[in-house]
Amino acid sequence: MTTLVLQGTGLSNSIVQSICSEVGGKVKFKADFSTVISPDQLSAEQIQNLRQRYGFDINAIPEQFEPDKAALLVTDMDSTLISIECVDEIADFINAKAEVSAITESAMRGDIDFETSLRQRVWLLKGLDASVLEQVFEQRLRLNPGAKVMLAGLKQKGIKTALVSGGFTFFTERLKQQLGLDYTLANVLAEKNGKLTGEVEGEICGAQAKADFLIAHCEKLAITPSQVIAMGDGANDLLMMKEAGLSIAYHAKPKVQIEAQAVLNYCGLEGVLGMLQ
Repeated sequence: MTTLVLQGTGLSNSIVQSICSEVGGKVKFKADFSTVISPDQLSAEQIQNLRQRYGFDINAIPEQFEPDKAALLVTDMDSTLISIECVDEIADFINAKAEVSAITESAMRGDIDFETSLRQRVWLLKGLDASVLEQVFEQRLRLNPGAKVMLAGLKQKGIKTALVSGGFTFFTERLKQQLGLDYTLANVLAEKNGKLTGEVEGEICGAQAKADFLIAHCEKLAITPSQVIAMGDGANDLLMMKEAGLSIAYHAKPKVQIEAQAVLNYCGLEGVLGMLQ
């Protein structure tokens, strides 16, 4: 049996009925999404074929994931919960955005090691006035569409939320307070005399740190990884996503879309809730 979740503005009842007939399933119409339950186990190739033919998100609920038992969402920050890459925007204040963005893009695709890429990018920020961080937060940082709807829905279901980032605590801690998140993990930008030193304090929060965080919080909450949703857009999210019961690629890089169990390319973050009904 396969449960398909269909959602996005391109969805219509007639198309849902057509897909239902194609897979020999039964349909349930909801306000913001529809589910099609097929008696057959659809292959990844069959699901990908459907995705290529329609302009909305089509995902299967993984066998090991029980939506009503979900207890924790662990999400990336930059280009996932929020619409920007913070380090790129910081670099814009020293006219180095293009150079830093190129390194960021390469790291998110998985072409270069994340830890090395972060040190390279942070070094380019050396000497920048630390007050720029506040300007980025206030003037440039925006939540991605559907973020508040998603977080309100998760809270209503009693699902804890964690923000893990290869970015910086300056932003994660403010978002935690602003949005009522439960946990955060990120990197600390070193400062001296009000200037960035071009270094990161302590160990870097990279791919393995994100995965370790997920496992540690499963133990802390006395839950299993199968009860966790992990969401991201870059290659440094993949180890974390592999540990979770449900992994979601949000408007992600190709490598992440290939390896994730679910992809959201048309929906905003509210699409996470459709996977939990």
